Amino acid sequence: MLRLVLFCSALAIAPAAEPTLSVPSNLHIEDVPPIPATLIERLGRYNDFRSAALLDWHPVKREILISTRFGDVPQIHRVSMPGGDRSQLTFFPDRTGSAEYRPGSGDTFVFSKDTGGAEFYQFYRFDSRTGDITMLTDGNSRNTSHRYSDDGRRLAYASTLRNGADTDIYVMDPDEPHSARRVLGVQGGGWFPAAWSPDGKYLVVEDRRSVHDSSLYLLEVSTGAKQLLTSEQGSYGNAQFARNGKGLFLTTDRGSECERLAFFDLTTRELTFLDPAQHWDADEFSVTRDGRHLAYVLNEDGYSVLHVMDTATKRDRTLPALPRGVIFGLRWHANGRDLGFSLTSARSTSDVYSIDIDSGRLERWTTSETGGLNPDNFSEPELVHWKSFDGRTISGFLYLPPKPFSGPRPVIINIHGGPEGQSLPVFLGRNNYYISELGAAMIYPNVRGSSGYGKTFLALDNVLMREDSVKDIGTLLDWIAGDPRLDAKRVMVTGGSYGGYMTLASAFHFNNRLCCTVDVVGISNFVSFFERTSPYRRDLRRVEYGDERDPKVHAFFEKIAPINHVSEISKPMFIVAGRNDPRVPAHEGEQMAAAIRKNGAPVWYLMADDEGHGFAKKKNQDFQFAATVMFVREFLLK
Repeated sequence: MLRLVLFCSALAIAPAAEPTLSVPSNLHIEDVPPIPATLIERLGRYNDFRSAALLDWHPVKREILISTRFGDVPQIHRVSMPGGDRSQLTFFPDRTGSAEYRPGSGDTFVFSKDTGGAEFYQFYRFDSRTGDITMLTDGNSRNTSHRYSDDGRRLAYASTLRNGADTDIYVMDPDEPHSARRVLGVQGGGWFPAAWSPDGKYLVVEDRRSVHDSSLYLLEVSTGAKQLLTSEQGSYGNAQFARNGKGLFLTTDRGSECERLAFFDLTTRELTFLDPAQHWDADEFSVTRDGRHLAYVLNEDGYSVLHVMDTATKRDRTLPALPRGVIFGLRWHANGRDLGFSLTSARSTSDVYSIDIDSGRLERWTTSETGGLNPDNFSEPELVHWKSFDGRTISGFLYLPPKPFSGPRPVIINIHGGPEGQSLPVFLGRNNYYISELGAAMIYPNVRGSSGYGKTFLALDNVLMREDSVKDIGTLLDWIAGDPRLDAKRVMVTGGSYGGYMTLASAFHFNNRLCCTVDVVGISNFVSFFERTSPYRRDLRRVEYGDERDPKVHAFFEKIAPINHVSEISKPMFIVAGRNDPRVPAHEGEQMAAAIRKNGAPVWYLMADDEGHGFAKKKNQDFQFAATVMFVREFLLK
């Protein structure tokens, strides 16, 4: 009896197995260990950040459409006043994208949505009076860049309907979807309508061949006849008609290192720069319907500076002070006074603001939640610089953990995609957990090939110079070793898309200097990438990466391919992929994971059936984040 009592007592005090998170059926994992339920609880507040982005103003009322998330994915909401409720209008299992009110009445708006992250966007019409939603496109093609004519009677857009590869220009009456007709057949995947003329007779159409090479055409809608407007080489974008229809406002790098604001006279074909010569890109701009004011944003070393110009005097208006951060989505209300935009910073998730340029009043339309955490406690970025192998200066943003963490800190290097992208001092979302809770420092480098630093810098990694950007990471590792705040013996590299390729390349180039790597939808071989990426993207990517059909380039791709260097990788790697990815097919991650595993190195693998180029659904993001936190704790922090 005594033995029985003692045995029962032992059972009573034996520790129970810790509950773990069930893996959803849409996720496939290999060698990812069970995730404790307690970890999900600890990560909860960092998973509950929200953000808001301005989509459009109502043309009559002083209210807006925004994109924000209250369920699993971002949806379209209406906000009827500054600080007003966010009224959800769309309820899809997949995220919605752009939205544009019909000019004049605002009785309907057109929006875009894809399925499962495949990026084959379809257009829908939302009837504001009834709430009815009607699909306008065929359901299979990729449709982008919808533009309403000024009278609201026609919608122009680009579509791959004809052959799945070329983005032809179409026009339809959005009340009669079957009225859609192809106005211009093209060759290439970078064509799209930029703007309607005020009289509705013409479209300005852009043919973008690369980030620094494009052309503008004037397209007569009734006949399909087109005229080349920009014969000189350069980048031309963001075109908007002047109110009298005699010219275009645009941005261009013609004759300049940077994107500058300019006016193009349609009669004389003369280009006049509107901003003084400067060393920063004009990111985007917006012109009022009456043409009196032009708002534009300069990208000054990653930070946004907002300007509003009087188009008659070419002088800037005085504006209220704004939080230092990143501005995007400039939109003028039809009243010509209210300028709306989205703004984010390291301590503020993206939210929507407006300025009344007559009164100078700044109003905040949304205040997005940060999971109950005080964003004032999040790390502010430090702009850092280092010399690369060729003496060129490279920059990035360094986020240090709060003071309770002492001693040299482990480092996470997070490389942006593109490569024609730019790491900006934006809200880090979940990544704040690594800094605030785990005490890791994070560095977001802008290696050569990044935008925002001039077109020469932008082209420094093209084709056969591809590995020069990887060398920039090597010199960053040298810089880390020289900073006493950082621990050069505990460094992880991560990145998504092209940043994923950089991660994989760093894994073998710097195997002995890294603890581990996390590759998200990265390219493991440019040859196999070009074999499987969507047809509409191939020519655009060949300009940047190189043409794999050229024997010299093909041999170079095979030489630098991370998949061909797995024998040089011994440190742990985590690979994440989306089955529906149209840009970097899941095969890139699959083959890399299989090769590393065959070579005997530790590799975790996660793929989602219902995602594309990065995870968009919150439940999938939460799982990926929890798994990555476990990976970081296991291989970087120990």
